[in-house]
Amino acid sequence: MSATADHAEERTNPAARLGFEPGQVVQEIGYDDDVDFDLREGIESIIGQDLVDEDYDDVADVVLLWFRDEDGDLTDALVDAIGLLEEGGQIWLLTPKTGRDGYIEPSDINDAAQTAGLSQTKSISVAKDWVGTRLGTPKR
Repeated sequence: MSATADHAEERTNPAARLGFEPGQVVQEIGYDDDVDFDLREGIESIIGQDLVDEDYDDVADVVLLWFRDEDGDLTDALVDAIGLLEEGGQIWLLTPKTGRDGYIEPSDINDAAQTAGLSQTKSISVAKDWVGTRLGTPKR
């Protein structure tokens, strides 16, 4: 694909900027009626299959974790997510943007990630109301 086509896809499919690849198993946690449905559909179009839900009983390549301030302890949620991943997998933590209900301070995200043993590698706007933070898992 040309660079121009890549940029066009990024504009039409926000998931293209998140680095998903065809054939990946993406497990979604924290789904609710406030998630960004265009982003979900974009991810599914890239990976070529549906997202798997919290009941999936195998390891995933990526965990897509929608998390809001009222969802409980972020560190616990991240530790749980690590256990769902294939070695070398990653977590995309999706949190509400500044000023939205459920907003989480970036320093709280960083603290929770470090406590869980994750490294924060990237944060980008992924949808109108959501920011995504890519967290890498430690080498086992």
